Amino acid sequence: MRSGEELDGFEGEASSTSMISGASSPYQPTTEPVSQRRGLAGLRCDPDYLRGALGCFKVAQVILALIAFICIETIMECSPCEGLYFFEFVSCSAFVVTGVLLILFSLNLHMRIPQINWNLTDLVNTGLSTFFFFIASIVLAALNHKTGAEIAAVIFGFLATAVYAVNTFLAVQKWRVSVRQQSASDYIRARTESRDVDGRPEIQRLDT
Repeated sequence: MRSGEELDGFEGEASSTSMISGASSPYQPTTEPVSQRRGLAGLRCDPDYLRGALGCFKVAQVILALIAFICIETIMECSPCEGLYFFEFVSCSAFVVTGVLLILFSLNLHMRIPQINWNLTDLVNTGLSTFFFFIASIVLAALNHKTGAEIAAVIFGFLATAVYAVNTFLAVQKWRVSVRQQSASDYIRARTESRDVDGRPEIQRLDT
């Protein structure tokens, strides 16, 4: 009987010891928080960007380019058609590219690709869209047949040109600020490295 009671005591102590060791063990099963997971599940809209000047201009550009494209698509007959086809290509391209940039900027997806200079990318897009929308609107205004759809397409084309032009001006200013900040950071980094080298004479001796 005594041996049985001792065995029961040993088993109780062993079970309690295993529970304590299991509770204090650093190798506990963990689950990764949902907020820290990477991927599309953590995407959030940036209302500050959409309320800002650049965000509002981007939304206006997408809307105007889409309306101009719809107007030009309603034209069933044309002769000559070169101006119409060129305007169709410009409005569709501007709508797609600007729409993609709007999605990237409003969801902060561009922050996940720091290898690309997004300020310069936006500047190039707005500059080219301004130039080609202006040329396409002039060509369509000169070669149209005075139909309602063509006149509406020309009007929205010039409106899109104006909005893209103002956005180009703002994009140039933003790009200049980013270039100055990058130059200042590079200068500070170079000065810091030179001071570190001057403070360590053994590196100078190795270099000589």
